Amino acid sequence: MDTAYLEDLATKIKKNPLLGRKAHAKMMPLSRKEELEALDFDTLSPKLAAVLCLIYPKNGVLHFPLILRNTYPGVHSNQVSFPGGRIEKSDSDFEHTALRECEEEIGVFQKDIQVLRQLSDIYIPPSNFQVKSFIGYCNKTPKFKLQPEEVEQLIEVKLSNLLDDGFLVTENLSTSYAQKIDVKAFKLNNFTVWGATAMILSEIKYLLKSL
Repeated sequence: MDTAYLEDLATKIKKNPLLGRKAHAKMMPLSRKEELEALDFDTLSPKLAAVLCLIYPKNGVLHFPLILRNTYPGVHSNQVSFPGGRIEKSDSDFEHTALRECEEEIGVFQKDIQVLRQLSDIYIPPSNFQVKSFIGYCNKTPKFKLQPEEVEQLIEVKLSNLLDDGFLVTENLSTSYAQKIDVKAFKLNNFTVWGATAMILSEIKYLLKSL
């Protein structure tokens, strides 16, 4: 993968408009839509977190990493997500949170990442998190090192698979807070990616398709 091509892609990502809720809605479960519509956002005091979608070249092909989280007591146990986590007092801003968490969870040094832009916020009702998401890139293949306390598996996804509608599915799932619900998802590397992560991926997909 030519570094100049990756930098040209980065320039275009910075300029194109975000679709926000329109993109999120394409991958949002019906139950989530109904729940959001019933909420009074002025009364919420959500916890704050940030995640990072990191684009990088591998064997001449653009990829991005997802992680399978460990099993633990909580609504997001054993789910596929982006590297990320809640903001800490030592973080200067949300971008710093996303970069710090990426380094801690999958071992990519902050100095090696160029953040391109912030994406649209997402509120997650079951865990009461407001998530700030970012997209960035490395111009070389990272040397990943997983944090065993947080990450069970690294999932390296080809960016072209995200853009291919053939990887869109609808599956009936049972979760920690809902039973047997139909959800729209991405089937990536044989993992079902749904919920907030799928909603963020949907915005990225439409951002990249407009390039």
